[in-house]
Amino acid sequence: MGQAIQHAVITGGTGSLGSAIADALQQLGWVVDSPGSHQLDMRDPIAIQQYFNERPVELLVCAAGIIRDAPLVRLSEEAWDETWAINFKGAAACVDAVLPAMAAKGGGHVILISSYSALHPPIGQVAYATAKAALLGLVTDLAARYGSSNIRTNAVLPGFLETPMTAAVSDRRRAEILDAHQLGRLNTCLTTAKFVRFLHHEMPHTSGQIFQLDSRPVTNQQ
Repeated sequence: MGQAIQHAVITGGTGSLGSAIADALQQLGWVVDSPGSHQLDMRDPIAIQQYFNERPVELLVCAAGIIRDAPLVRLSEEAWDETWAINFKGAAACVDAVLPAMAAKGGGHVILISSYSALHPPIGQVAYATAKAALLGLVTDLAARYGSSNIRTNAVLPGFLETPMTAAVSDRRRAEILDAHQLGRLNTCLTTAKFVRFLHHEMPHTSGQIFQLDSRPVTNQQ
């Protein structure tokens, strides 16, 4: 008998990182659904539930995200709500939608794409950093709650990637970010995608972990 077909859903799948992850999985024969915002509204929990009711999922990668940078005193309530809804609440709703079927099948894997900003929030990125930090708490909780059901949950922090979402970053800020990297170079969508594939296939006993993929230090902040 041939190997069973595996199914993955990658939210934010039309973005640079989501597309790279989809390609990496498809190279191994995966069936991948990679909805963008027009196919799956991450702000609508009912639409999310309906979307996942219609498809099997062995691997969920939550890569959808937006940035609405501004200091807290100048951040509008609308911008805060949208950032929180897409970066955290939408991801949590997707996880909630797939867990029952994963448990019934005897296993599954959830990978949440967080951010270095969750650990070291830069000035003016309070909403995004808060939402991405909340994902790390979700990883810890889900790994403990669903490990007995053979459901793995991990977080990946790709680091600063050259994508349309980061295109508006000033040259000065980009230079500061690069200077903080101990290897003097940035991570890429391709290498992140390969790591996600490796994490799923080659690390079957790993859950509840947070993987930072760039070369910035994580322990220099008290």
